[in-house]
Amino acid sequence: MDDIGHLIAGATGTKAARYGDVFDPNSGKVQKRVVLGTKADLDQAVAAAQAAQPGWAATNPQRRARVMFRFKELVERDMDKLAHVLSSEHGKVIADSRGDIQRGLEVIEFCCGIPHVLKGEFTLGAGPGIDVWSFRQPLGIGAGITPFNFPAMIPLWMSGVAIATGNAFILKPSERDPSVPVMLAELFKEAGLPDGILQVVQGDKEMVDAILDHPAISAVSFVGSSDIAHYVYSRGVAAGKRVQAMGGAKNHGIVMPDADLDQVVNDLAGAAFGSAGERCMALPVVVPVGEDTAERLKAKLIPAIAALRVGVSTDPDAHYGPVVTAAHKAKIESYIQMGVDEGAELVVDGRGFTLQGHEQGFYVGPTLFDHVTTAMTTYQEEIFGPVLQIVRAKNFEEAVALPSKHQYGNGVAIFTRNGHAAREFASRVNVGMVGINVPIPVPVAYHSFGGWKRSAFGDTNQHGMEGVKFWTRVKTVTGRWPDGSVQGDSSFVIPTMG
Repeated sequence: MDDIGHLIAGATGTKAARYGDVFDPNSGKVQKRVVLGTKADLDQAVAAAQAAQPGWAATNPQRRARVMFRFKELVERDMDKLAHVLSSEHGKVIADSRGDIQRGLEVIEFCCGIPHVLKGEFTLGAGPGIDVWSFRQPLGIGAGITPFNFPAMIPLWMSGVAIATGNAFILKPSERDPSVPVMLAELFKEAGLPDGILQVVQGDKEMVDAILDHPAISAVSFVGSSDIAHYVYSRGVAAGKRVQAMGGAKNHGIVMPDADLDQVVNDLAGAAFGSAGERCMALPVVVPVGEDTAERLKAKLIPAIAALRVGVSTDPDAHYGPVVTAAHKAKIESYIQMGVDEGAELVVDGRGFTLQGHEQGFYVGPTLFDHVTTAMTTYQEEIFGPVLQIVRAKNFEEAVALPSKHQYGNGVAIFTRNGHAAREFASRVNVGMVGINVPIPVPVAYHSFGGWKRSAFGDTNQHGMEGVKFWTRVKTVTGRWPDGSVQGDSSFVIPTMG
């Protein structure tokens, strides 16, 4: 059985006092062990980062960009290998794993343009003989704490921008699927990244707390559940760090009476059930406006859900695979029972699903609820599984209010042919990312990703220019080049440029 360890100062290490099990969700069997590191391991990584970061920050942006270009080529070369390893530990189908990696690479593509992005601002003659200019400098050492559901994309979102802007970066990936982050770090090394600039430390809460408390780490980026995001944000800020902590979601899809229902159903199938619903940008709540819309949508959803194929990750015909662990499967099924107990109509029940030859795998069939109300716990909380809930709205105003009043504010979508309704909705809804006839509105890499309310803690979003701002700080210089003669007396008044 293989052990997955740290990558510190360019070398891998798998010796530890504690290990965690890494499962194959398709079979339910333990396939690897992962090191659960300590503060001493983190101290070693920080020391390597401190030694390497000044030289990397002094490397001109164009040369840093060349590493990004080369890294992108290497990931594309190894795409098949990375996708198969990712699927074997996470459970998502191969095509979805490729998408996971590709969305991460899109941020790397943005980072290839870092010389342009880091150009500062300059004002000639801001005052008599005075010039003012500003530029961005790296923070020093940053860290990322990433979730199981995107073991390639989210580490690349964080590390790419942090490294391109001149920082050293320490990654703590999920202990549930730890292999791909190490493989990506090794490819960065092959691309020419100096040892100590990108390191991977494996672990659980002990390692998370060590990162949050370490005085040499200036900034922490986190993605995970909202309760843990709040914990990470609070503890990190208390330790004097810059923190962005992205939390959970309960994304809504508003279906107006004029929407193309065939397209809506097609979009919902992928957005609600793709990756077994284990996405913070999944669409687990659909809100048809009006009873007629609800009945027509429900009638089309039932056969579409029946046609979904659940299979092993390597099945090219499978729409989605197993969930990540047995514990998560049990949690999802407990939410389904809770929905029944709360009085929702269980239209399609995904519990008890088994796959021949893989009876011990962590599979949950697609599930559909109707007549879900806002008072139900299953509506208020994130299920993070292949469960779609229908919440009926009487009119447009009620449809806008549902996602706006929810505790989460990550993403929302509206399906309509009416441009005025779409524009009005996008302007008024109290949610951070909006899709118009787009079911999963994840912004492209040169924009930024981030929700509102309990979906995000901190003032800065991920990737794009928001990411550059997070991983750098502005220095502004006011300079004067006198001609050698002293004129006038000392001034004790605050200087102005008038």
